[in-house]
Amino acid sequence: MSISQRLAELGITLPPVAAPAAAYLPFVRSGNLVFLSGHIAKRDGAVWVGQLGRDLGTAEGQQAARAVAIDLLGTLQAAVGDLEKVQRIVKVMSLVNSTADFTEQHLVTNGASQLLVEVFGAQRGAHARSAFGVAQIPLGACVEIELIAEVA
Repeated sequence: MSISQRLAELGITLPPVAAPAAAYLPFVRSGNLVFLSGHIAKRDGAVWVGQLGRDLGTAEGQQAARAVAIDLLGTLQAAVGDLEKVQRIVKVMSLVNSTADFTEQHLVTNGASQLLVEVFGAQRGAHARSAFGVAQIPLGACVEIELIAEVA
């Protein structure tokens, strides 16, 4: 099954690349690697604001991380022209806006990781990963994720 067929099966329409909110590029390609800048969680077109452990629970954080992964895929498609060119999702780094006693950042990040495996399959979608709890993310977003992919 092609990537576009998987996305359709999952009911996912990829968004266009968002304009950078500061002095950076949405992606940079170096050799066969594409580095995607951090994308913040959005819900209904607005920043998904909140802090895990105070305003949001783990399940809602997973939904936010999944939403970020969809935005990342839109940017990745713009970077390479066709997601079929993606040979491997190499690395995901996730920042979770969370209270000092919230310890489920890794579970929140699963929302993104699981979607990437659903879309690309285990061979191409499984990746190395880091998940951090942070005191704040720009605009009060609950989750920010960046991604590195290997492309043909």
